[in-house]
Amino acid sequence: MKILVTGGAGYVGTPLVQQLVNDEKVKEVIVYDNLSRNNHNFFIGRDYSNAHKIRFVHGDLLDSRKLKKCVEEVNVVYHLAAKISTTATNTAGHMHEQVNHWGTAELVYAIEESNVEKFIFTSSISVYGSSTNLIDETSGIINPKTLYGISKMRGEEHVDRLKGKIPTYVVRLGNVFGYHKSMRFDGVINRFMFDAHFNNRIRINGSGKQSRPFLHIDTAKEVLAKLVHAEIPSSTFNLVDRNLQVLDIVDVLKEIYPQLEFIFINQHLQLRELKIQPKTFLYSHIPYQLEGNLKEELLAFRKEYAF
Repeated sequence: MKILVTGGAGYVGTPLVQQLVNDEKVKEVIVYDNLSRNNHNFFIGRDYSNAHKIRFVHGDLLDSRKLKKCVEEVNVVYHLAAKISTTATNTAGHMHEQVNHWGTAELVYAIEESNVEKFIFTSSISVYGSSTNLIDETSGIINPKTLYGISKMRGEEHVDRLKGKIPTYVVRLGNVFGYHKSMRFDGVINRFMFDAHFNNRIRINGSGKQSRPFLHIDTAKEVLAKLVHAEIPSSTFNLVDRNLQVLDIVDVLKEIYPQLEFIFINQHLQLRELKIQPKTFLYSHIPYQLEGNLKEELLAFRKEYAF
């Protein structure tokens, strides 16, 4: 089996590739990435036990000729490449539209003309916008509030065309957190950990009472890797393992860093809420750990810092 992973050098892509190359049935993993974040940690270290299975292609989603050539070589495609933004930002609309919407469209066109047997697309829970109620895949109304969420929703619309042709899974990830070498520090928990560890001060937007769905990086990589062999009908799934208020995270950080200082920015504002049912439909097919011990996870994270 040959697998293509777009965005394979990113935060979720790096551990996923590590997981896939350890699968005896996987002959080769093509990592297709434009390295737009200038994060080259994917190429550093000796932690690929089957490194001979990895082939890197420096390419852009909108380079349809190069992309199509890679698609023609593989059996399975993971589509992780995206222009990312956090819930606190709502900028770069043109890039979100170009990469997340039309880049996904280019990939779908290429797959439709290929012999690909399975497609896995990582979308985002941001397509739901906001909700004060606990929602799942059937109760959640698609109503994105950010340019990023809108672009992921439009990407999903292209992917949906494949569901009647090959096994196709749209996986809406929660806010991913936790240590891995291809780190991102723009998500709330990872950013808090960096600021708490090195600056002893964190900034909280709004009241801190807003809830968000989260997903540990280890859970993300394990569930996504298992989808390569899963015999599940084509569908759209949420993938989260807990919901936390921002103040819940702060309480745990204060246990780890007792002298921690924190300041509120626009404390009077009530920011958007979103709560996702952790025991998702995907959980019934691929059980994963729910409600992990946040303090233990963050202590393990802290051990990875250089000083």
